[in-house]
Amino acid sequence: MTRFRLLAALAVFSMATLGANAQWASIKGQIIIENAPDAKDINVTADKEHCLSKGTLKSEELIVSVKTKGVKNVWVYLKPEDGETFDAKQINPALAAAKPKEHVIDQPCCAFIPRITVARAGDTLLVKNSSPVPHNIKYSADNLEFNQTLAAGGSYKPEKSLEAQKTPVTIQCNVHPWMGGRVVIFDHPYFAITDADGKFEIKDAPVGNFRIFYRHELGYHKGKDGAKGFPIAIAGTTTELKPLALELPALKKE
Repeated sequence: MTRFRLLAALAVFSMATLGANAQWASIKGQIIIENAPDAKDINVTADKEHCLSKGTLKSEELIVSVKTKGVKNVWVYLKPEDGETFDAKQINPALAAAKPKEHVIDQPCCAFIPRITVARAGDTLLVKNSSPVPHNIKYSADNLEFNQTLAAGGSYKPEKSLEAQKTPVTIQCNVHPWMGGRVVIFDHPYFAITDADGKFEIKDAPVGNFRIFYRHELGYHKGKDGAKGFPIAIAGTTTELKPLALELPALKKE
């Protein structure tokens, strides 16, 4: 092969590769909140010696970074612009072929860790109790329901895998009634959960026009309006969003 043909072939290969990569993009953003209320002290009514061993327990319903104002545990997800379900061609091949994940929920000190679990249909759960006192976990979804007591150091793995749910699944501990959390299960891979600084990233999303949703356990951003999602144009290799100030109508009612 002549040098010219070799260069031409490499150029075609590079363009084809670029074209393939251009089908998918990462979405990055941050969820913040202004004037967040202070976390309330929890009224500990059981196993006080253990539950208060690290200090006063604070409500983790709304966790906000003092430094960045970022909101933790907001789940962010996409939907097609004109529908509820992604077509197979809109799912990145690597994500379509991804193996199911096992999500671990622990109860080390009278709280669920993580408080919010985001999962994909087909994933599984493993519930642990790494504390020195008994706990239990109550879970009720369309295809899976259990109320499992866990001795100190115990664990429980449901036999069934997770199925997508229209609403978040609530988890509770009957032994320690203030303990709560959510398991959010999607039928696609285009979702994320915000970290301690309120940041998130959704990887390998299809380019084009879609809807993006921001939801916290206290409700959707902007309430009923947010339940419909917001338009988003995904383009390039990365779509960087401006910080979004989370508006939770539930907080205004307090």
